[in-house]
Amino acid sequence: MEDILDIKPLEAIVYNQEKVDIKEVIAPPYDVITSDYQDELYKKSPYNIVRLILTKGENRYEDAKDFFEKWLDEKVLIHTQKPCIFYLIQKYTTENGKKIERKGFIARNKIEKFETKKVLPHEFTMGGPKEDRLKLTKACEANFSQIFLVYNDPKKEIETKILPKYQSQKPFIDVTDDNGVQNIVYLIDDENDIKVFEKTLEDKSVLIADGHHRYETAMAYSEISKNPEAQYVMSYFTNADDENLIIFPTHRIITKFIEPYILLEAVKKYFDMEEFTFNSANKQKVKEQFLEAIEKSNAKVISMGLYMKNVNKFYLLKLKDGMTDMVDAPDVLKKLDLTVLHDLIITKELGYSKEEQMSQKGIKYIKQEFEAFDMIDSGKAEASFIMAYPKMKDIIEISSQGQRMPQKSTYFYPKLLSGIVINPLK
Repeated sequence: MEDILDIKPLEAIVYNQEKVDIKEVIAPPYDVITSDYQDELYKKSPYNIVRLILTKGENRYEDAKDFFEKWLDEKVLIHTQKPCIFYLIQKYTTENGKKIERKGFIARNKIEKFETKKVLPHEFTMGGPKEDRLKLTKACEANFSQIFLVYNDPKKEIETKILPKYQSQKPFIDVTDDNGVQNIVYLIDDENDIKVFEKTLEDKSVLIADGHHRYETAMAYSEISKNPEAQYVMSYFTNADDENLIIFPTHRIITKFIEPYILLEAVKKYFDMEEFTFNSANKQKVKEQFLEAIEKSNAKVISMGLYMKNVNKFYLLKLKDGMTDMVDAPDVLKKLDLTVLHDLIITKELGYSKEEQMSQKGIKYIKQEFEAFDMIDSGKAEASFIMAYPKMKDIIEISSQGQRMPQKSTYFYPKLLSGIVINPLK
């Protein structure tokens, strides 16, 4: 068993849909819930999962435990009749109108140390969130949210052998979240079907796409809990060979004052620049051309965009030949645009310390593309570095060599809902 990726069905706890409207009790992961949105979720339902994953008040962890036990007693939360796997299809439309159906499944994954290379991280983590999640796990003895894992299967065994059997049936859950993403969930408890999932994954390694803090929390909890269930963590698995798996970039926003000409002089040392001049009438059209040019250029050479306050130009930055030799990083990381940006520009030229970058002091990491532009237009930031879409092959190569990308390098959209299923750890 040591060389096998150990996947098991969930001894699942789910919402009793005879007692609650599933749309009123789901929520996104805790780390993307703002205080205002937390208030909204509280108002939606007294049983919203936010009361478990992000409780208000001074005794947050004990309050979450009390809610959890009370909902189980009231049969608002119930156990499924048999161990099961949850197949999840997420349907949404991108900003440019493309319809996407991302497919995956929720099961339990045996917790592995990173040295085994069965589970590969790709980003660095911070201590605060891990401490918070560990306290919650200790209090409630359950996983309320999934780790997001990616595996490779060009044959698409699960998609072709399992999914068609269930798509003609009524889903266990069919709910559209507040971002307009439709989440369709099929409950799979047939033992022969479950074996297909286990067999398909047993010779694979998996990459943590999202949930690094939660995975490292699960590792820490597995070492202090005597319960066999605590040696597994609830995870969502999706196939990297499915064209519907899209990774969005996380843009770098400079909020500390800097004169545009000083920044341009720094950038010119390392990058060739192409200018996209705009006026108020054609700004949107030029912006679209600029974004398209970033992607086309980055397919050939490390490229990114730059937009600065009070400058009516977008700049396409193309790394000059030989510049990666100046980057202080392992070779596999030198091919990454974010490594180049952080090392050459943010650290060497702008003088940001590693601590400032980690704590986002004078620099912010923004997922939404429109926000990266709006912060400049509204005067809230000095410059935005617009990043190209990350490539899955680069992430896998970096992780398989035991390296990690800069924090907040990738954004896997859509986020996975909390409230679909809970995994008890006792």
